[in-house]
Amino acid sequence: MESGPEAFAGAAFALFGAGLLLWTGVCLRTGTPVADGVGRVTGTVTALLFGTAFLGAGCWMLALL
Repeated sequence: MESGPEAFAGAAFALFGAGLLLWTGVCLRTGTPVADGVGRVTGTVTALLFGTAFLGAGCWMLALL
């Protein structure tokens, strides 16, 4: 019963991180900016860093089940 919220949070974090990494990859491939109002390198590095962090946190939460 206690693992329900942990499973939901892990899945949400993992899906968000994977989506952010996918979005960043598509933006890099097509040449569009990752974020508006920031430099191309800054936006890309920040998105990759947070995408990896969220995906890692989600996988860690799911591994604890």
